[in-house]
Amino acid sequence: MSSRNTVKKTNAMRILDNAGIPYTVLTYDDDTEHPLESGAALRTAEKLGLSPETVFKTIVMRSDTKEICVFCVPAPQEVNLKKARSTAGVKELSPVKPAEINSLTGYIRGGCSPLGMKRQYRTFIDSSAGGFPVIYISAGQRGVQIGVPAEALAGVTGAVFADIAG
Repeated sequence: MSSRNTVKKTNAMRILDNAGIPYTVLTYDDDTEHPLESGAALRTAEKLGLSPETVFKTIVMRSDTKEICVFCVPAPQEVNLKKARSTAGVKELSPVKPAEINSLTGYIRGGCSPLGMKRQYRTFIDSSAGGFPVIYISAGQRGVQIGVPAEALAGVTGAVFADIAG
């Protein structure tokens, strides 16, 4: 079951609870003033003592047709744009501007979860997730991660597993 310590329940946790999906909650110190340059997910893995390949970052992108798509890839990797475009069936993809993250998802940059966004966007999880019993994603706030089986995460988000990292 979930271990919440003193963490306030997030929308992501409520969704998992309502779906009857077991998860774990891990917390770490996060200075919300730091710049979120690349490598933040790697630092999260390090702080939690987790294998970086099991910590998945959530990247929100916009297609040439203005569709918002969500991509979850392991901390050491980035979204491979060619693979992601092919998987999503779009001609172009570009990251959403940091200033737009909150209005589109309800989350802040660095605390974006594929669970509980304002709208359910098409979501893609890198197929490497299937190689682990549990993967870790943001709980929807900085400093809090959720450990959840990848298949369960895909089921509750409607995500598709695909080779999208590179």
